[in-house]
Amino acid sequence: MQDHFAMFAAYNAWANRLLYEAAAALPPEQLTENKGAFFGSLLNTLNHVMVADRVWLHRFTGEGTLPTKLDEILYPDFADLRAAREKEDARIIRLVEGLTEERLAGTFTYIPFFSTTEVTQKLSGALSHFFNHQTHHRGQCHMTLTALGGPSLALDLVYFLRSDGKRWL
Repeated sequence: MQDHFAMFAAYNAWANRLLYEAAAALPPEQLTENKGAFFGSLLNTLNHVMVADRVWLHRFTGEGTLPTKLDEILYPDFADLRAAREKEDARIIRLVEGLTEERLAGTFTYIPFFSTTEVTQKLSGALSHFFNHQTHHRGQCHMTLTALGGPSLALDLVYFLRSDGKRWL
């Protein structure tokens, strides 16, 4: 199972790299244009993914900054957000590389946003949610990017596996 999550961590970094490269080609004012995504703009949605990643990583490790709200704008400047994204993706890869099968099968406990009740769940299920959440919002970012006139990206897992992810074929 650890290898499965290592694949998703590598895929996540690959897909984010492609998405951020395409977004970097847009004029700055388009990054903040509300295109009707759940978090409005491309920049807001990318910030939300960073917020959620940091929340989950803090839950998994007890380390790192902990945002206080899901729509927090951690980085209003796209270049700063992109640099932080690269560091966060490397952090995710390191986390997954360090996991054992025993830890993945085990549980962890945390307190969700807007609650005082502890939740205990299996780490493997939470990691599945973690990567699925990123994919969900990358889809929204892709739609927003396309609506802004950017390229239509091939972000499916199979494209990663056929390129940078051949070790998982």
